[in-house]
Amino acid sequence: MNKANNPAMMMDLYELTMANGYFLNDEMKNTRVAFDVFYRRNPDGGGFAVFAGLEQIVSYITSMHFSDEDVDYIRSLNLYDERFLEYLKTFRFHGDVYAFPEGTIIYPNEPVLTVVADIVEAQIVETEILAQFNHQSLIATKARRIVRAAKGRPVSDFGARRAHGNDAAVYGARACAIGGVSSTATVLAGEKFGIPVSGTMAHSWVMMFDDELSAFRAFAERYPDNCTLLVDTYDVVESGVPNAIKVFSEFRDAGKPLSRFGIRIDSGDLAYLTKKSRAMLDEAGFTDAKIVISNSLDEVTIRSILAQGGCVDAFGVGERMITAKSEPVFGGVYKLCAVNDGGKWKPRIKISDTVEKTTNPGLKSVYRIYDKNGMAVADLLTKAGEPVDVTGKYRFVDPERPWKLLFFENCTAKPLQEQVVRNGEKCAESGSVMEIAEYVKHQLSHEIWPEEQRFENPHPHYLDMSPEYYEMKMQMLSHNGRLPE
Repeated sequence: MNKANNPAMMMDLYELTMANGYFLNDEMKNTRVAFDVFYRRNPDGGGFAVFAGLEQIVSYITSMHFSDEDVDYIRSLNLYDERFLEYLKTFRFHGDVYAFPEGTIIYPNEPVLTVVADIVEAQIVETEILAQFNHQSLIATKARRIVRAAKGRPVSDFGARRAHGNDAAVYGARACAIGGVSSTATVLAGEKFGIPVSGTMAHSWVMMFDDELSAFRAFAERYPDNCTLLVDTYDVVESGVPNAIKVFSEFRDAGKPLSRFGIRIDSGDLAYLTKKSRAMLDEAGFTDAKIVISNSLDEVTIRSILAQGGCVDAFGVGERMITAKSEPVFGGVYKLCAVNDGGKWKPRIKISDTVEKTTNPGLKSVYRIYDKNGMAVADLLTKAGEPVDVTGKYRFVDPERPWKLLFFENCTAKPLQEQVVRNGEKCAESGSVMEIAEYVKHQLSHEIWPEEQRFENPHPHYLDMSPEYYEMKMQMLSHNGRLPE
């Protein structure tokens, strides 16, 4: 018999293995630790990413529990101590979570989210946090690229039927909206998150009638306020568009013109067909008829169609957005950065021969630095609680060019992390999906340099360090991951 999914069971087995081991170690089981969530590289060679999924992470953490059935299943694995299994029966997360506001424009190697909790609790939440962070941030970032390519034209999410399951469709639609998509065809996402829903007609509607013209007439009669006719079932130029024009004309001549109408093309040479269709519609006097296109679109095909002079009013984008087809892995990770030893926080670092896999250690603060015009010039890592005053002359270190003497001057510093969970309880309100989308749009319009938003060879966003933080990291590297006593 199938049982309802419990998100608490969404974990890798090794998390239970680690948690059981920590629990049985009296010196470790109550040790307070901190884990950072970050990613190492922007998808598709872009200059930034969009943070999404925080609302689901907070909901998961604050409601996490194990049922008796869950514990019985874990017991059946014959891997874990009975004392640990009894602990799971009353498990609740009692830690703290700090995060960037959802919708923040983010960059590699900065802690977008930090979990501070006892080691058992902190270890056991890893997989679901990363699943939400990686999936929604990836899709929101892809959607933003597609929206940017559309140059102000509406983009609708048509991806549910090609998504990797129900959750991927629904939460993917949420992420698409955060990335700037104006509507979704996924009804459940519209109901759940307040995203505007949209849709046109199916080829099956046309094929159910004896002829295309009858199908178009019946659809217009039924939906006069939302009449977008799918014109590529048989032949766009020879049949579809002429029949659409005939129906539009019949309603106009009868004194009941359609209030919102147009055509959709879902196959063929979309650049050519939209130009040809636009000319035919305009010649018939329907200059206000909209042309919508779909069919395996992404930022590359959209830019190409528009560059060729394609006449498009809106885009329906499916599989390549909902699956981020060109690069379907975001690569976020969850790494230990600090351990509380006798009331004192001690930094931890992962060292690797692969430079990008060496982590930034310790409890830290993250600031976005703005110039006098309000543009974000860099992000800054400091030790937690370290004073930062960039209104005067503030020296910082570029870790890729540490020999250079660099300063911020006449700037402002905005702390990026805020507490969202305190003692296991939600402590910050989250905005609606559409409010988060507006926050994304505002940052990209007013704070993030256009050079960072280029599709090709975007300018890198700097992640700088305070001298004190940089020195601490260098000392740890030179002493194999431990600060000298």
